[in-house]
Amino acid sequence: MSLPLLWLLLAGTAVVILIASNFLAKSADVIAFKTGLGRAFIGVVLLATATSLPELGTGVSTIAWRDEPDLAVGDAFGSNLFNLLIIGLLDLFWRNGPILSTVSIATVIVGALGIAIISLAAIAMLIHSYTDAMASWTLSPVSVLILGVFLLAMYLIYRFEQRPRNDGDYGVAVASEEEDEEEQYAGDSLVRAFVVYLISAACVIGAAIALGYAGDEIAHEMGWQASFVGTQFLAFSTSLPELAACFAAIRINAPELAITGVLGSNLFNMGFILFMDDVALVGAPLWHPDHIASIHTLTAVIAVLMTGVVLVSFVTRGRGRPNKYFTFEGLTLIGMYAGASVLVFMLG
Repeated sequence: MSLPLLWLLLAGTAVVILIASNFLAKSADVIAFKTGLGRAFIGVVLLATATSLPELGTGVSTIAWRDEPDLAVGDAFGSNLFNLLIIGLLDLFWRNGPILSTVSIATVIVGALGIAIISLAAIAMLIHSYTDAMASWTLSPVSVLILGVFLLAMYLIYRFEQRPRNDGDYGVAVASEEEDEEEQYAGDSLVRAFVVYLISAACVIGAAIALGYAGDEIAHEMGWQASFVGTQFLAFSTSLPELAACFAAIRINAPELAITGVLGSNLFNMGFILFMDDVALVGAPLWHPDHIASIHTLTAVIAVLMTGVVLVSFVTRGRGRPNKYFTFEGLTLIGMYAGASVLVFMLG
């Protein structure tokens, strides 16, 4: 396919994702309210899963068909950074105070679990860089551990969302949301919401896979390096569903759904996608330096620091915006992403 057609495919699939993501976010919010499972759990399970499946398809196919594990891992870690950038962008868009002051403590639990699982992925790279003892193994035991932590995280988030609530669990703008939701979604059917969710998710996933293909081919046509392609360009392509779904959630006044969807996507990237990438790389563990670049360790560290900014912002919630256009945490997240992009391009 020629380069102009690839750019046209990229633009067309992006439009499909933007439209379908509006329906995806609305249906997920209805499901969260009608089932009583909570926005944090639904954001992690339904919204994050639907928007992260393109990374899964891209990663596995990149390894199985093209034998480029470095590109797949770069996509996963780069998506983490881009997802955290989304929070900074949402903060610029949100005008009702700092956006992180609107979420419940369940969001902090998701963020803390994200730090744990990203750190495990970084440790996996370090372990395999210092020893060849597992070089002939089909699957790294650290990958199995990461999957176990991911499944445990899902259980903990579910249990936390089902406990009795109190006012201290919420941000300053969340106290009356349940009453607003009851009025807003009174005429919505749970069955219809599930159908809309499935159709929207299928559109997003299909379009995102095509988007990832176009982005990958454009990057190769432009002659960019594999680590940079995976961490920046391909990660942006496959993370567009998260970006679109999060802004759609903001438009229906569901900031917690947006934030937990982003942080949950990072959990899915590290806990499930990297495990499946390791399975796809037959005959060797994914984490060996022969297969992936050491620059991804730096990417993981920056993702942990960016998630830490989110958690610190929750602790200091309730304050006003220093400026109507930005908050310090929003600018910090955007600045850290820009710095990471420069470092990956220079060192990758």
